[in-house]
Amino acid sequence: MKQTFSVSGMSCAACSAAVEKSVRTLKGVKEARVNLLLNTLSVDYQEQSLTPEDIISAVRKAGYDAALKKENAAEPRPSAGESSFGVKGRIIASFILLIPLMAVSMGPMLGVPFLKALPPMTNAVLQLLFTMPVVFINFKYFISGFKALLRRAPNMDSLIAIGAGAALLYSIYSVLAMSLSLSAGESSAVMHYAHALYFESAAVILAVISLGKYLEQRAKSRTSGAIEKLINLAPKTAEVTRAGQTIVIPAGELKTGDIITIKTGQSLPADGTIVEGNAFMDESLVTGESLPVEKKPGDKVICATINTDGYFKFRAEKTGSQTTLAQIVKLMEDVNSSKPPIAELADKISGIFVPAVIIAAFISAAAWLAAGYDFAFALNCAVSVLVISCPCALGLATPTAIMCATGSGARNGVLIKNAKSIQTGLQVNCVVLDKTGTVTEGKPAVADIIAEDKNLLLQTAAGIEALSAHPLAKAICLYAEDNGIKPLKAEKFEYKEGFGIKAFCGGNETLAGNLKFMKSEGVQTADWEEKSEELSAQGKTAVFFASDKKIIGLAALSDKIKADAKSAINAFKEMGLDVYMMTGDNEKTAANIAGRLGIEHFKAEVLPADKEVFVRRLQRQGKTAAMIGDGVNDAPALARADLAIAIGAGSDIAIESADIVLMRKELSGAVYALKLSRAAIRNIKQNLFWALFYNAAGIPLAAGVFYKALGWQLNPMFAASAMALSSVCVVLNSLRLARFNPVTNKEKMMIKYITVEGMACGHCSARVKAALEALGAKAEVDLKSKIATVEAQNDIADDKIKAAVEKAGYQVSQIK
Repeated sequence: MKQTFSVSGMSCAACSAAVEKSVRTLKGVKEARVNLLLNTLSVDYQEQSLTPEDIISAVRKAGYDAALKKENAAEPRPSAGESSFGVKGRIIASFILLIPLMAVSMGPMLGVPFLKALPPMTNAVLQLLFTMPVVFINFKYFISGFKALLRRAPNMDSLIAIGAGAALLYSIYSVLAMSLSLSAGESSAVMHYAHALYFESAAVILAVISLGKYLEQRAKSRTSGAIEKLINLAPKTAEVTRAGQTIVIPAGELKTGDIITIKTGQSLPADGTIVEGNAFMDESLVTGESLPVEKKPGDKVICATINTDGYFKFRAEKTGSQTTLAQIVKLMEDVNSSKPPIAELADKISGIFVPAVIIAAFISAAAWLAAGYDFAFALNCAVSVLVISCPCALGLATPTAIMCATGSGARNGVLIKNAKSIQTGLQVNCVVLDKTGTVTEGKPAVADIIAEDKNLLLQTAAGIEALSAHPLAKAICLYAEDNGIKPLKAEKFEYKEGFGIKAFCGGNETLAGNLKFMKSEGVQTADWEEKSEELSAQGKTAVFFASDKKIIGLAALSDKIKADAKSAINAFKEMGLDVYMMTGDNEKTAANIAGRLGIEHFKAEVLPADKEVFVRRLQRQGKTAAMIGDGVNDAPALARADLAIAIGAGSDIAIESADIVLMRKELSGAVYALKLSRAAIRNIKQNLFWALFYNAAGIPLAAGVFYKALGWQLNPMFAASAMALSSVCVVLNSLRLARFNPVTNKEKMMIKYITVEGMACGHCSARVKAALEALGAKAEVDLKSKIATVEAQNDIADDKIKAAVEKAGYQVSQIK
């Protein structure tokens, strides 16, 4: 069983490491992951061994508090920490008190007359009086830090508490020593201790750290804003019709079957089907589709999409946590609770980081004391080491980047289901594409009917294909219906996967399928093979029909290539990926499609089970394969692939098998997903490098390693400022992913396919190419298939294309 808990009290990577360690020691816990950004704990455990209360108890034992997270995605998330108003109040008060404190402590050195005239003892007492309110205001660091020390799980607050506390206590000791020296008349001792006051350092450390945490929290809230925006998309109320009356109820009270009224400008509170009216829906915030989509009775509508124009009623089919919006939110929360393998380094370092820093601070102080330097100098180095170290940056490096990447993906219709797949996307070096529904529209249409008796063929075809759910079968049935053909009754249906179907139609054994199927059933095909090859060369799929072992005709079907398929495949190649295509079509049909798309590697006549074998073969060759598909028969291959990308318009089974789901049908979404994963891992590496480099360079500087050679000594106040800024820099770097947009002008190009009649030689194709390029387009002409491919920055009207070809002396029969 997997559950998520909200955890409060965490401030850095050491905190999250302590929570994870405490929960993982429980018997029955399979996995425990803390997300420092969301303040959540995701636990996979055996239900018979543990209860949520046991897990909460373990978190409390580690020094933090936890509560089981609510499942309703429509409810706003409570804040996990102190209110913004409270933090601002502490910061403002701290900095107001810092002004007189800094004036008193620095004034004499700057030569301010009335401050320079103050007796040393008076100056010291004033510093003490101005410092103590700052300490009181920020006392939470001392409480949290020393509690963590007592639990032997020190965190960032522990470093602050020890550093600021040491500076404060030594300064108080110096004030007491000044008082005793003054009463003893030892003026030189008074001046010595007057120069050993660190009140301003303690106060500045606390104030600057508070400011840094506030800025960090503001930046973190921007990274997690994608989830909050999605949650707030759904309306809080709904207008429903119950018992003949129209009433307004809270969206949380909706039930399946409710009839909901939606007016212009309103968003949907549930998923469902339109039963009355029509409208144009803005689905951009859920699917990434930029243009409004027309909806009419019978069409599905999605929760949180907006009615831009129209009026309709729809029947609620999914409400509350079952809606598409709720599932997307849950998916995003799940992926942000997981971690990519690259995060393991940060996790290992975080577990030992704070204790190591405390040890380094003591070693630094001991080394300078042993070298003959006074205690004030040694203390300065030790405090600087403590406050410059920042485990926050390490803890935020991965989750902030993952959050921004998944948020950016969700806004563009790309849903990432786990963090591991983001790293896998970087390692992918080949892409395997299913043809139907992936590179083509998946909506084949009948292009030709070849038979002596077309009516008989269509009656037979409609009868037998009505029992099949295959896209080709649906196209044939639709064609027969449009032509007013009444189907014959079929019975004893038998499906031969990857080949065709067998049934009794009109009392005769009837077959429908490909050429291979006909031959396997003993049907004579010699008279039809040449025609089949001719259709295949044109990119059409031939479905044969036979009655009593004799072919009665065939239906030629074609499937339109997706508008963005060519540009997406070019983008894959530019990324250095090998592109493969698999299809159940015969060799010539597959070659035609692959040629038009520029795919060098393809596999034809592939059975559903063979797709998984093909992917496995590529993996054995050392390739990391991404499989992109949309159908039920793609599920085994998707499960086998290193990275599975399912087109959301496809089947639920394919989506379930996928690591990444494309909410729209465009293949360009897969390009975006792979580029996003590369950008996310690059960002994580930058964050980890910054966090590790910062500490690797900052700690030696603070410890005084360069003091003897270069005279460099870091003041604790500057160390605190650097610590506060480090985590903010990491978060701001991650925020760049929120605006990630890899689409180039080249990927936006319009692509059209023109069938040209009358070309007889290379000279003809050259003339057609020149005519098309004169329109400002890039053109390629295939003389054998008689197809010209046109790519242009902007759309070129079909009549202009046709006029240009005709002016060159040729005829245009089709433009796709």
